[in-house]
Amino acid sequence: MAVEGGQVAENQPVSPMGQYFSSSALSVNILAIFESEIPIDDSQAMWTLENLFLPINPRFSSIMVKNEHGILTWRKVKINLEEHVNIPVFPPGLEFYDDYVQEYLSKIGTELLPHDRPLWGIHIINYPTRDAPGTMVFKLHHALGDGFSLMGALFSCLQRADDPSLPLNFPSSGESSRQFAKWIRIDKSIYRFLHMCFNTFWDFGRSFLMSNCMEDDRTPIRSGDSGIEIRPITLSTATFSLHDIKQIKAKLKATVNDVVTGIIFYGIQLYMQAASQGNIKTSRVTALVTLNTRAIKSYQSIQEMTKPNSKSRWGNHFAFLHVSIPKCKDAENADPLEFVHKAKRIIRSKRNSLAIYLTSGLLELLRKLKGPEAAARYIHATSKNTTLVISNMIGPMEQVQIAGHPIKSLYFMMVHVPQSLTVTIISYMGKVKMAVGMEKGFINSEVFVSCMEKSFQRIYKAAVGKKTSTWEFNA
Repeated sequence: MAVEGGQVAENQPVSPMGQYFSSSALSVNILAIFESEIPIDDSQAMWTLENLFLPINPRFSSIMVKNEHGILTWRKVKINLEEHVNIPVFPPGLEFYDDYVQEYLSKIGTELLPHDRPLWGIHIINYPTRDAPGTMVFKLHHALGDGFSLMGALFSCLQRADDPSLPLNFPSSGESSRQFAKWIRIDKSIYRFLHMCFNTFWDFGRSFLMSNCMEDDRTPIRSGDSGIEIRPITLSTATFSLHDIKQIKAKLKATVNDVVTGIIFYGIQLYMQAASQGNIKTSRVTALVTLNTRAIKSYQSIQEMTKPNSKSRWGNHFAFLHVSIPKCKDAENADPLEFVHKAKRIIRSKRNSLAIYLTSGLLELLRKLKGPEAAARYIHATSKNTTLVISNMIGPMEQVQIAGHPIKSLYFMMVHVPQSLTVTIISYMGKVKMAVGMEKGFINSEVFVSCMEKSFQRIYKAAVGKKTSTWEFNA
């Protein structure tokens, strides 16, 4: 499904997607987690918020209100920073606070942001874990913008740790955006055109059915229960070498996205087989893979993003691709590389489709005929009836610092989503960080992350011909 946004100005109407994401049916938030190499000085963090973060965009100082015509608009308000800064207190005397931090992240992931003040907050966790001496968590409402906009805003608050005067460097993201722009041009080739028509019909029809009468099977990674979005989650991470992933990419003539998606597909099948004690059925499992629809190569400056005709404009500009996870009766004995090959074929096929524009038109029709709540319910049903969401982003190539704090690691997570499983990926300092949000008490986080590690190891060995030890995980 296509998603829109736009430039921000005071008293500007909230975009349709902003209304959907802040409705009674949907209230999606993004957690951006920065792990610091040193304890966090909250006074420096306050200065950064006031002087760097707030000036980025008027939405960070605005609330949503209805005007005299009943239209939802952004209204700028006087902001009290102390209302947005949270500093938890844990029992003293422990060497590490991993369990407390995990519980705290689960807690803030289930809490709703109050709508009587701007839709963001920051949590400064000044307790050491085995990964970092301190943790800084930004919580941002999806109505403010998509991951590209919001992470881009946070990155604008960062500086390079080696030389703050130098700009941040990012790897090219053209893999997805340029290919998407290429696919959506109507080619003169009759075969390509017919293939696109078939894919469009198939993808739109399946998306419509998934929103109304069809749903994934209940599996060890999908409880299928109502109200999952308000249940506690367990947040775990795994870290892989970007160099190793690029080696797989070169061997298989694929993209980094293909390889990472293949790792996820294979890891899921390994977990489902382990959780089913070998009695796995070939269940229907669908992933919603997010795709940035901006025709750009990398992050742009905030000034560029807020220009009216910018190709990297601020807002919600992404699409959901419905991707069926390949079925497998015996994952332990399957060919690991086949999952990457299948991921490559599936994603190429999905990009050669105009279904997202038909879905966007359907949402707009629903909004005009029945109001934004009806469109939001349609999006919620589409998500609820699938198994998981996969979202990936690029991060800085060099180490960065925020408010004078060198960042050891960073990752993000979408919360308040109606699925039992969410997987996000971000690159940083030559590594790829995979974060997994799982329905607490339903998915075994330790086993799931170990299956992702096993998937990576097996795919790497099959493609490159040797083992790798450049990974780590935190369940």
